[in-house]
Amino acid sequence: MIPVVAALIVRDGRLLIARRPEGKHMAGRWEFPGGKLECGESPEEAIEREIREELAAEIRAGRVYQAIAYSYPEKDVLLLFYAASVVSGEPRPVEEAEIRWITLEELDEYTFAPVDAMLVERLKRDGLGALMTIQA
Repeated sequence: MIPVVAALIVRDGRLLIARRPEGKHMAGRWEFPGGKLECGESPEEAIEREIREELAAEIRAGRVYQAIAYSYPEKDVLLLFYAASVVSGEPRPVEEAEIRWITLEELDEYTFAPVDAMLVERLKRDGLGALMTIQA
C-alpha cells in the first residue's frame, strides 16, 4: 500500500482544490493537493514539501482529518487528508493544471478523483468548521 498525503486548506470560508494535469494518473480530475511520501519522510513533512513543490506556498500541517484506504486497478493507496493552513506565499499552480478556492456548496460542480470524492461527502456533512478545529 502506497502512503499518500493531501492538504485540506481553508481560507475565508473556501477550500483549495487542484486539477490534475494532462499526462498524470486521473488527469483532468480535481483533488485536494498533495502526493507521495519520500523515503524517510514523515507524512507532515511530505505534505508541506508537496505543497511547496506543487503550489509554491508554505503550509503548516495540522492533524489528520481522515484516512482512506483505496484500491485502484493498478495500485493500492492509503490517503491521509490533513487539515492545513497557509503560512506564507500565495498558492499558485506549479505542477497542477489549475487551482480554485471554492465553497462547500460548489463541491458538487467538480469531478473529483475517486478517493477525494469519498472525502467530499464527509466535508459536506461536517462543514469547514471541523477542519478549522484541527488546523495547526
